[in-house]
Amino acid sequence: MPDKRVALITGANQGVGLQVAKELVAHGLTVLVGSRNFEKGEAAAREIGTGAHAIQLDVTDQASITAAAERIRSEFGRLDVLVNNAAISNTGRRPGETIEEYAKSTRPSNVSLDEVRAVWETNVFGVLAVYQAMLPLLRESTTANIVIVSSGVGSLATNADPTYYYRNMYGPVYPASKAALNAITLAMMIELESTPIKIRLVSPGFTSTNLNNFAGTESVEDGSREVVRVALLGPDDPTGTFTRWENVTIPW
Repeated sequence: MPDKRVALITGANQGVGLQVAKELVAHGLTVLVGSRNFEKGEAAAREIGTGAHAIQLDVTDQASITAAAERIRSEFGRLDVLVNNAAISNTGRRPGETIEEYAKSTRPSNVSLDEVRAVWETNVFGVLAVYQAMLPLLRESTTANIVIVSSGVGSLATNADPTYYYRNMYGPVYPASKAALNAITLAMMIELESTPIKIRLVSPGFTSTNLNNFAGTESVEDGSREVVRVALLGPDDPTGTFTRWENVTIPW
């Protein structure tokens, strides 16, 4: 068994995932840089340096998930931190199309069901599949910690408020996928509440990444800050939380 804590981050070859990987390595963890494209994962691991290792992981491919879990068990024997970060916002947004324009074309009355299924496959079912595969490895750790990277746009309480500024942006593709992710995470929290495994939801905010075509207003460093903080929490820290910044709770 390795002396250093071992972390797996999905979707870690770019954006928030890459920044979180850099910072966890800087804090002394061994980080497995999960990437659908192994070559991109290798490039990211080289950029990060010693302590980072690329691992092929497509959260929509069960064979890929199983192979990643088997490799982790063979090489490390356990998993201490799982950061479920991989996500997509759309598959059909046209070049130059604004977020507002895309939202109008993906109302419940006119959205492509193929678009909904594609986004939910990554953002919802992919997270659950990775959780199921990695849970036995997390059970081998004495300080297991799961971080689910969600979004405040999935908050049902916030979007149900008629005064919420972005309420008209709520739709069945990305926002509802994050609401569903929050619901599934709650089920995980209930399942794990009698175990030592900690699990928490985090929103990186509107971060400038490829996910939103770099339209975000926050830097990757700022957006990753809460993910890193929560990933480093210890066994005596609160579990079952949904936060944006330290001590800033997002309503469910």
